Amino acid sequence: MNRSQLIEKRHQIEQFKHNPHSLIQNSHALGESIIRSWQRSARADIPKERMAAPLIRLDTQLSPLQHALAYCEDELKTIATQANMVLAVADVGSTIVWSAAQGQMQREAENVHFVQGGQWCEALVGTNALALSLKTEQSSWVFSNEHYMPSVHNWVCYAAPISDPYSKQILGVVDLSTIWDQHNSLGVLAAERCAAIIQSALLQCQRQRLYIRAFSVPQVLFNGKILVLTPRQIEILTILALCPQGLSLDSLHQALYGERKVSMGTLKAEMSQLRELLGGLLGSRPYRLLADVEADFLQAEHALDRGATTAALKLCSGVFLAKTESPFLSAWRDCLESRLSDAIFKANETDVLLRHLARCPEAIDAIERLIELMPIEHPVHQNLLKYKAH
Repeated sequence: MNRSQLIEKRHQIEQFKHNPHSLIQNSHALGESIIRSWQRSARADIPKERMAAPLIRLDTQLSPLQHALAYCEDELKTIATQANMVLAVADVGSTIVWSAAQGQMQREAENVHFVQGGQWCEALVGTNALALSLKTEQSSWVFSNEHYMPSVHNWVCYAAPISDPYSKQILGVVDLSTIWDQHNSLGVLAAERCAAIIQSALLQCQRQRLYIRAFSVPQVLFNGKILVLTPRQIEILTILALCPQGLSLDSLHQALYGERKVSMGTLKAEMSQLRELLGGLLGSRPYRLLADVEADFLQAEHALDRGATTAALKLCSGVFLAKTESPFLSAWRDCLESRLSDAIFKANETDVLLRHLARCPEAIDAIERLIELMPIEHPVHQNLLKYKAH
């Protein structure tokens, strides 16, 4: 588009905003994802006077995404400088963990808190490419006054999700932003290229890495390859992941078996097999994991700590180790489910809750919250009442 076409697009967007009834008929001009984002933003009760994203202090403990950025930040800074854009990387909660910019775009970014610690989720700042890409798990771009906050109507933003190279779990998003009249149709491809750079860095810094999946179908990956393990061995690794300081043989036995009459020799044999499989990355005295450990349940716990309910619900794709008899793991599961239920009853996004219910049909708390949120006349409301009754 040339400048006159971009100006016309801005006028067209403004007309759509002032005539909501025309949105459905003209969804092809805006895109379904933008319209839905506008609707969510309107329901979010965002202060009209908000002109910058809320700022928080980041955790001192670096996430895998932040570790990976240390491997590729020079390359990303070069891209931001050469393109005269601000480049930001955010976690799954839409909080920016790293950014780079120069000149005008640096000043623009600082004014609206598009910097490290800025919280750019839809519920706080409304429609933006960073949050939209996380929401849809697809590349996206938001042009000028498609943004909710007036302070970024001067921007055009391109975003792409960042996936873990092993688990394929979404870890965050990369966003490239510039002034609206510098819009380029290749902007999304540039964002996807940046995401690929970060994913390569993740692969580089995650050597000797253990990934544990404990929701739905339990599974353990070591350096990207699935380990053939017994359910008991998966439980042992899960306990050690939750106790990074390590456990004595007696403590591990108690956590795993409780009062069941299982000999210490049985546990020692399990540990010996695990040590062979992990190539010596299982320490003893105390027993502890010496590899880099990531797990869906640890990511879910971290998301709940940050108040990122949407991210936590995506991770909790089933029951945590549904068949475990370990007293330690059963207690931890009860605690997690209690925290998750509390977050569900505070959630306001029906689409997020419906997706969670599709993955976890037994989630009665999600059903009850949806009944509270859905209008009585809505067909889904009646179906939920029938579903709850059964």
